[in-house]
Amino acid sequence: MRTRIIAKLDVKPPYVVKPVHFEGLRKIDFPFNLAQKYYDQGADEVMYIDIVASLYQREILFDEIEKAANTLFIPFGVGGGIKTIEDMSKLFHIGADKVLLNTYAVQEDPSIIDKAAEIFGSQAVVVNIEAKKWDNYWECYTDCGRIQSKKNVLEWVKEVEGRGAGEILLQSVDCDGRQRGFDIELSKQVVEAVNIPVVVASGAGKLEDIKELIINARPSGVAIASLLHYNEYTIKDIKEYLSKNGIEVSQ
Repeated sequence: MRTRIIAKLDVKPPYVVKPVHFEGLRKIDFPFNLAQKYYDQGADEVMYIDIVASLYQREILFDEIEKAANTLFIPFGVGGGIKTIEDMSKLFHIGADKVLLNTYAVQEDPSIIDKAAEIFGSQAVVVNIEAKKWDNYWECYTDCGRIQSKKNVLEWVKEVEGRGAGEILLQSVDCDGRQRGFDIELSKQVVEAVNIPVVVASGAGKLEDIKELIINARPSGVAIASLLHYNEYTIKDIKEYLSKNGIEVSQ
């Protein structure tokens, strides 16, 4: 099975930014520029996450999202501040292929996952998980890794699968932006806990980190940010390296 290589855009409008541990934001570029750039490089998907919409209790900036969507002819996932079926419907109308749900589903009403899956189909519903490790378990965080939920990650992933989510984006608050490797143990346990695709983010600092994650945890996809944003590697570089190391990717 081919591993998808996905470009992840963390957006604090109007810029894509790069946090470390979900904080300390560094401006990179405009979302539509980077979406076009990574599409041209051969990304299998792009994920656009407005990381401050829920935190600031702000409306979704549909115009900014539409600009990015218009540059793409690959799957485009959008998250950040989504609270209603109407929000999702509008996002699909302007070019999103998937919606990413986190804060509202975790803190307010998890049944939004059921409703979204029933109306739009499971394949269009992704649950974004921001995981932080404690002594012997991982907890779900929301609002850009700031707010605790008391939800155990491994229990939550099973629940969201049962509610109809078609995919999980797994991010690690501890590893995010540090470029020191992924949380392999967390990734492995989440992949093994569910039967839906899991995309893993947070931690790629070198090509070997991506290879190690895929070999040990077998995610459906790997979402990359820092390596791409800082022009250390292109999507093409990543795919060529993985292919040479016996990992199947699309070309």
